[in-house]
Order: sequence, then structure tokens, then C-alpha cells
Amino acid sequence: MSQQTRVTPELETPFTRTRNSSTIWRVLVVANNPGDRESLAQGLKRHGHSVNTVATAREALRDYPDADIVLLDLELPDLDGLEVCRAIRASSEVPMIAVTASGTELDRVLGLQAGADDYLAKPYGFRELMARMCAVMRRSRPQTAAIAVVSHGPLRIDANARQVSLHGQVVEVTRKEFDLLYLLASHPDTVIPRRRIMQQIWGDSWSRRTVDTHVSSLRNKLGGRDWIVTIRGVGFRFGPAR
Repeated sequence: MSQQTRVTPELETPFTRTRNSSTIWRVLVVANNPGDRESLAQGLKRHGHSVNTVATAREALRDYPDADIVLLDLELPDLDGLEVCRAIRASSEVPMIAVTASGTELDRVLGLQAGADDYLAKPYGFRELMARMCAVMRRSRPQTAAIAVVSHGPLRIDANARQVSLHGQVVEVTRKEFDLLYLLASHPDTVIPRRRIMQQIWGDSWSRRTVDTHVSSLRNKLGGRDWIVTIRGVGFRFGPAR
């Protein structure tokens, strides 16, 4: 890759910071240049997102199903980036932003025709990248505002107070236990994959036993296994105890 992306560190402000309970994205960064991968990963993680970086088309085609959005550098060592874009789009609606050092009109047209949702030419600023990512995510996956209070029968989860109560009695939970319970209870009809739970709640610091330990602790504190249902080989689902 002839031109490396430079991401300038920014002071964190309420305007630049995107992280909250409903806007943590799993970002797949596909870039041949190690400097590009590292700078993008650092910037995205500072904004609260979970980042997976790969260097080849083969890795991109392997990992894109786990991503909420893909940043795809079109200059890859093993396959033309446009072909990767077409292959992903043929089987998935995952949002994609094509990134390349070539920014002619024809290049942009080809990238968009291959399935990219947006096109970004180097060099670019990190603030512009974040703005484009936000715009693409708004168009492709409209999100409703985070629910302040989630109630299921006798269980009440208050996101503002970060408090859990059952039958009117406060249940003492740790910060990570609250985040896990709120995530599951906010999507009661959805099986949340184990990998997404671990990345969204624990980021880069976790082991496979981490989520199991926290699920077991929550079940004990809530007085029943039925509150959190294990979907073997996939993940977990919130299942209000009857």
C-alpha cells in the first residue's frame, strides 16, 4: 500500500464520543498496511467500539459475519478489494465503507457498484471517518433510543440508576453483571451470540469462562436459571422466569 492513513488523536468530548449502551459497534478493519490497522483500531477503541483487524481478503471473508460494519481497504495482497466487496455483498447486508488511496470518480463509482455503502479516499481525517460510519449505520440499521427502564414481570432494570430489583427488592449486581443482564433483557426475543456478548461487555479482556461465570452469578442472585437461557453452541437468551 503506497499511502498510509494517519489518524490524529482527538480530545474526547461529548460530541466525539459515541459509546453508550446501544451504539457499540463491532468493526472489522481490513487493511494490508500494519500502520493503518493499528491507528484505526486505536481510534475506534477510544470511541468505545470493538475492533477486529485483518490483513487479507481471505481473513475478511472469514470474519465479516461477526461485524456490524466493515472498513475495507481495496488494496489487498491476495485478492482485489472490489471482488471482496462483491463477495460480501452477495451474501450479506453488513454496512461497508471502501477505503483506498485512489479517489477518482471512476474508482468511487466502481466501489459503490461493487456494494460499498460509502467510499473514503486517503488521506482522510478520523473525524470524517466517524461521521461517515455514523451516517452509514443510521441508513442501514436505524436504532431506537436506549430503553431507560426494562421490566419483565417482577424484574425491573433501571439503566439510569444502574439498579436491578426483583419483587421490589434491590438485587446487588456488579457493573459487568448489570451490563450483561441489561443487554439480554433489552432483546428478550433474540439469541445473543457468546462472542458478541464477550466483545461488547468485556472488549479485549476476556476468556471463554468469563461470560459463563457472570451468567451463573446472575442466575443465583435472581433465584433461578430460567432468567437466562443457554442456547448451546450459540449464546444466551433472556427468558423471564414464570
